[in-house]
Amino acid sequence: MPPPYPVGETVTILRPGPPVEDDYGNDVPGPDTETQVAGCAVWPRTSNEDNQARAQVIEGLNLVAPYGTDIRPHDRVKIGDLIYEVDGDPGDWASPLTGTKAATQVSLTRVTG
Repeated sequence: MPPPYPVGETVTILRPGPPVEDDYGNDVPGPDTETQVAGCAVWPRTSNEDNQARAQVIEGLNLVAPYGTDIRPHDRVKIGDLIYEVDGDPGDWASPLTGTKAATQVSLTRVTG
């Protein structure tokens, strides 16, 4: 069954706004625009630690959103109170047998420490 899922999660896509000029005349990304997407599935992908130079944790999630969701490699995704970076290009899933447009799958990563 493709999304949106009736009891799925609502996530927020955060995309940098149009450039604005800072105090020094440089263009910097404007305030984020927010887009909510309902009916998504989210599950853990991976997690690992790097304790060589500091206590760092890298957490990964998979996100499945309705087919054609406008999400890009430089976006961020807010799930609950946590913000994740989009890891690579999202992929749209469609059946090669029926043409059913199933979902958009996104890999997410969050680094702490």
